[in-house]
This record gives sequence, C-alpha cells and structure tokens, in this order.
Amino acid sequence: MASKIDAATLDLRETVVYTKSVSKTVKGGRVRKYTALVVVGDGNGHVGCGLGKAAERPEAVRKGTEDAKKNMIEVSVKGTTIPHEIIGEYCAGRVLLKPAPQGTGVIAGGKVRSVLDMAGIKDIRTKCLRSNNPTNVVRATFEGLRALRTAEEVAAIRGKTAEEILK
Repeated sequence: MASKIDAATLDLRETVVYTKSVSKTVKGGRVRKYTALVVVGDGNGHVGCGLGKAAERPEAVRKGTEDAKKNMIEVSVKGTTIPHEIIGEYCAGRVLLKPAPQGTGVIAGGKVRSVLDMAGIKDIRTKCLRSNNPTNVVRATFEGLRALRTAEEVAAIRGKTAEEILK
C-alpha cells in the first residue's frame, strides 16, 4: 500500500530527470533562474519525486532532492513487475503502466524509466498518452505507482481473504 516513508532510514539514490532555465527581463537586464526535477529511490519499492527552483542549478537540484525525500511512497510490486494495469494522471499528463512477464525489461521513455528504475521495477510496459511535458509525465507515473494495490491489500481493506478477491 502506498504510504509516507521516512527517507532517513533508506539508502537512497537520486537522479536529475530534467533541468531548465528561465529568464525574466527586468530593468537591469535578464535574471536567470533554474528548475530541477529530481527522482529519488532505493531500488526496492520506495520512490519519491520533487521539484526545486533556485538562482543556481546545484541549489535547484538540492532543493528538488529535499522535496523528493519529503514525498516518498512505497510501491506495491508483484515479483519484478506491478500487480495490475493502471493509468496515472497528473494535470494533462497520462501514463499507461502495464505489467509484463519476467525478462521483458523496462519498456518506457526516458522520464518514465527514471521513476521506474528508482522504484526497482524490472519488467513493465508503459506509454505516455497525452502530454509529454517532463514534469507532468513524471508526476503521472508517480501517481500511477501510488494508486497500485496488491490483492492482499484490497482483501485487507474489504475484510476478506486474497483468494476470495481473486475469484
């Protein structure tokens, strides 16, 4: 079940998915600022994503990492894949996540792949359905992983056994 995780107890890796610079024209000239989209995870079912903004790129990455550690979730996995098909949505971004047999590998684009690698999912097929905005695609993938439930988790919520749910 997806829930908040204490990032201090995990051995986390981070990856910068996307950085961009924006400039604002003011009276004295142009002011440049940076945005960094960062994904952190332990490769064992825990993942988080965050956005950092600052006047310098390293500072934006640091802020994004801190934000990602605050937004950690635990992903429900079934072996090396996900328990069921799901569509993650965030703003205009939609990402289809489908389980795949063992040995398939991660069939995904670059932004989705970074989230799945950090979560430790080894076999999955994905497709970005609407927006290809990096922020929306990463957040849609994250929301899809957050919504995943195993049969045991659904059974516990309903007060039944997993066998009854799978019938």
